[in-house]
Amino acid sequence: MLKSSTFFPAEWHPQSAIQLTWPHAGTDWFASLHEVLECYAEIARNIAERQMLLIICHEPEEVKTQLKGCNLNNIRLHKLPTNDTWARDHGGITLVEDGKPVILDFRFNGWGLKFAANHDNLLTRRMYTDGLFAPKVHYRNCQHMVLEGGALESDGAGTLLTTVDCLMAPNRNDHLNKEEIEAKLKKIFHLKRVLWLHYGYLEGDDTDSHVDTLARFCDPQTIAYVQCQEQDDPHFEALQKMEQELLNFKTLEGEPYRLIPLPMADIALDEEGHRLPATYANFLIINGAVLLPFYANAVKNQQAKEALEKAFPQHEIIGINCEPLIQQHGSLHCISMQYPAGVIANE
Repeated sequence: MLKSSTFFPAEWHPQSAIQLTWPHAGTDWFASLHEVLECYAEIARNIAERQMLLIICHEPEEVKTQLKGCNLNNIRLHKLPTNDTWARDHGGITLVEDGKPVILDFRFNGWGLKFAANHDNLLTRRMYTDGLFAPKVHYRNCQHMVLEGGALESDGAGTLLTTVDCLMAPNRNDHLNKEEIEAKLKKIFHLKRVLWLHYGYLEGDDTDSHVDTLARFCDPQTIAYVQCQEQDDPHFEALQKMEQELLNFKTLEGEPYRLIPLPMADIALDEEGHRLPATYANFLIINGAVLLPFYANAVKNQQAKEALEKAFPQHEIIGINCEPLIQQHGSLHCISMQYPAGVIANE
């Protein structure tokens, strides 16, 4: 199938850079900052081995000392004020329009006014005015709509996968109904269709069921998803229904999707005994590799790795311990945003 010159790139599209927004003492990580910085540094090292890494941070010189073992030639540090570190949701979303990159700057309001986001909502605009994007990149203000990158899965060919629970959640876009939201998505992203998941959730998830915690495109015919087989798990019924929805979806060619189940991560609890939304679906695709969150269970880690090796036979699958990240209700994909080739300016 020939690709149009206007499309919403899939994550596996060749990338110019990955953005991380670095933790600091003013974020929710303050109580476990040392531990989480080690996790971020490991993620940074693996990205910078393969491509440019853009780090938005409070103190660039301080961050540089935290990047031991990293290829600093591939890392660009840029100082901006931030509330927190969830680049997937406050980062710019790239569209290719008539062959040229366009950065879409949607409103980020802390997942429906749950958390402060006054600085994070301005990051993409400030990155643009500071010249971080290449001169040919256009900037489009989309602040009329609340939308987070974690809510969107594109196959790069005109199909968007998302969830009803997130896009219809309170304090996002309450003035719009589902049909109106779908129409806006189709117009903004030049989509042929939207596939809606009506089921699927993770306890402890602040995002109201972002699709990147549940089901992910691996290519236009393949979806990896969280499978729950333990009947006594409170997620069992909802994830079984989600699996059935995925089985009923068809590709643009009218064929069933190739579905690759990922194991349900072991129960992880916060200090107060509340369940955390650990998920293997929160992987990050970069140039030539997939970074996969690992948790406490080595057997399940290996199962998830083997599953993604089937989904991405041309990529190296790299497991990274994300136990520190899940303590703040997110994981590897949540803290990162990819920018397709040609988007980030060279120094």
